[in-house]
Amino acid sequence: MDLSKSCDESGANATSQHSSPVSGDDPVMQYSSQSIRRAQRAVRCSPFYTKLLAEMRVSSVGILTIAEDSGMLKGYTQQPLSDRKAESELMWLAAVGILRREVDGQGLTDSFRLTPLGRQLVEQWQSQGCPDDRASLMDYIKNTALRRLRIPDWLA
Repeated sequence: MDLSKSCDESGANATSQHSSPVSGDDPVMQYSSQSIRRAQRAVRCSPFYTKLLAEMRVSSVGILTIAEDSGMLKGYTQQPLSDRKAESELMWLAAVGILRREVDGQGLTDSFRLTPLGRQLVEQWQSQGCPDDRASLMDYIKNTALRRLRIPDWLA
């Protein structure tokens, strides 16, 4: 995703408060700029295209739909991913707050949906017409450090 200056500027403040709903709209959660930057970086460094996140905005998407050739043929991934790799990448996006795992009456499923943060980012990217673009080398280094070492945002 192209998250150049126009896409990076979210305008979100550093509070964690709900704003009051207007005309029956859902309340909009405000996230810190650090959380938004970390989430944007994680998506840019992921093997997924915006099309997958847009689909997750509407309904949950299962790992089998994303993994192997299926995900690539649907335009969700850059290349075929194994089930294990797809789940690992999705779990990282869940860890940074973009996705959540679906739950049914029996427990966790293999499906994922967007969180409110994920919805905000996808809506922002779609409204700005930001195409899929990859991250810079520095983004990959920061994302890897945060992911592997679990470094807190305030240290990165």
